[in-house]
Amino acid sequence: MLDELTVRDFGIIEEITWRPAPGLNVITGETGAGKSLVVDAVEALLTGQVHPDDIRHGSEGARVEGVFCFTGNDSEVPLRGLLAEKGLAGEDALLLACDFPRQGRTTPRINRQVVPRSLLRDIGAALVDIHGQSQHLSLLNEEQHLDFLDAYAHARDLRHDFAAGATELHRVEREIETLSRSEQEIARQAELLAFQVDEIKRSKLAAGEDEELEKELALLAAAEKLKAASYQVYRSIYGDDSAGAAPSAVDSVNEALPVLQQMVETDPSLQGRLGYLEETLHGLEELAREVRSYGENLSYDPRRIEEVQERLELIRGLKRKYGGSIPAALAYQEKAAAELEGLTSSGERRERLVVEREKMRRDLGALGEKLSARRQKAAKKLAATVKRELADLGMGRVDFSVAVARRPAPEGVPLPDGVTYHYRGSGVDEVVFMASTNPGEPSRPLHRIASTGELSRFMLALKTALAGADTVPVLIFDEIDIGVGGRSGEVIGRKLWGLSRHHQVVCVTHLPQIAVFGDAHFSVAKHTSGSRTTSSIAVLEGEARLNELAVMIAGHTFSTASLNAARELVQAAEEWKKQE
Repeated sequence: MLDELTVRDFGIIEEITWRPAPGLNVITGETGAGKSLVVDAVEALLTGQVHPDDIRHGSEGARVEGVFCFTGNDSEVPLRGLLAEKGLAGEDALLLACDFPRQGRTTPRINRQVVPRSLLRDIGAALVDIHGQSQHLSLLNEEQHLDFLDAYAHARDLRHDFAAGATELHRVEREIETLSRSEQEIARQAELLAFQVDEIKRSKLAAGEDEELEKELALLAAAEKLKAASYQVYRSIYGDDSAGAAPSAVDSVNEALPVLQQMVETDPSLQGRLGYLEETLHGLEELAREVRSYGENLSYDPRRIEEVQERLELIRGLKRKYGGSIPAALAYQEKAAAELEGLTSSGERRERLVVEREKMRRDLGALGEKLSARRQKAAKKLAATVKRELADLGMGRVDFSVAVARRPAPEGVPLPDGVTYHYRGSGVDEVVFMASTNPGEPSRPLHRIASTGELSRFMLALKTALAGADTVPVLIFDEIDIGVGGRSGEVIGRKLWGLSRHHQVVCVTHLPQIAVFGDAHFSVAKHTSGSRTTSSIAVLEGEARLNELAVMIAGHTFSTASLNAARELVQAAEEWKKQE
């Protein structure tokens, strides 16, 4: 429910903080005092929009802030789910705020987070329903008529099942459409995939193969140089038999070895050095043999070089075409092979899906018929209930009906009557609330009714009939008493109070017969100070409330008789409440 509303620089409102109560809240005051401004401020908060004229003259901008408290009702579950989905979930309260600068963009916030205006509207529509002069009427929106009827018919489970079935049917139809591409296109794609898979497969790629081949090619190209170098290394270490050759490293070590042995005989501490020199000699001899063997095994092989170059060129080509690396090319082969298998079996798959689709359409049609039958039955009951409510409100000659229609469509779902009908996720029905306000005139869609007074009472009758099904927690009626007399006003007051058993209700009224049923009574007044006019709102209790009611009965020059009449109205309303 709405726990607190703060409005700054809106119209003639400089700043007000209003705390409505649970139940029925009535707002009264003189014409032009700003009663409807409070409602307009709530609407601005819910839509994130104001007219430039709504910003107080001389102010840089307006601000509206509303605090809504959760009560723990099951009806709040969808709203809590939406908030959680958008990352806006709070504890037990929901804070909506809008800044409306005279220059610049509006900044809507929910729980202090900036949100798009569209999200603000979605959440606002789930919180508050405004009826009256602003024409912000959910019941005039034909898109929502079906929602109200399904809630009244307790058909939400059936509708959910139908929506799930429709979603699955659409998925199957999309797959059939994909598989139904021309055979020529499928053949071309299959031929290309087969070529690609075969090309990669025949290459027998191995991970890391390209790197090994690059190394091998480098060795093959340098074979002659390496062979000569190895011989030079061997000769430097081991020497050769040519005349005049310089001493080798092995010869030099052999010459140094006996000298060091003599030194050890004199100084035994050099024994470790002697051992190291002996090991060095053996190591040099081993190294010389290994280098010689390496050089002897090297050979320049032009044929092998050509083979390696051809293999590398093949691998480079495959890498360019299939992903830039051998692992990427192998992965592409697997993916293409799977896609090729799918194309090969697409014809069989399509035939199976066509059979499955027809069964799904029949099943969905049967479910749609069941859902439609429940709606048809509920529509008659709802129409009768609304007509009784309208009679109580002095509109007994008004006709009301709920039109439930179907539209044939060749691509729809077949119903048991043999006809194929258009369908959406909500079913096969199109629902419109119809009314005729004058005997002899044909019924027309509800949104085409012109009289504001009739329309307001129509909305009250519908809201009363739907009270148990309507999940919007806050209902606001702005001057619902337009064109209504005192006797009808008492009936409207009772209806509003009855609605407040299921909702928090706010009513702006000029009729004391309505105001006396309020659980909380607020008065809006305007004050002039110097050259500026401001509007304020105050709660009325006890004698202050009686005085306000007396003014509503007889004007500012009310008498004791008017006070007594006001007191009698209050007592009668309280007695009636106790009996309900």
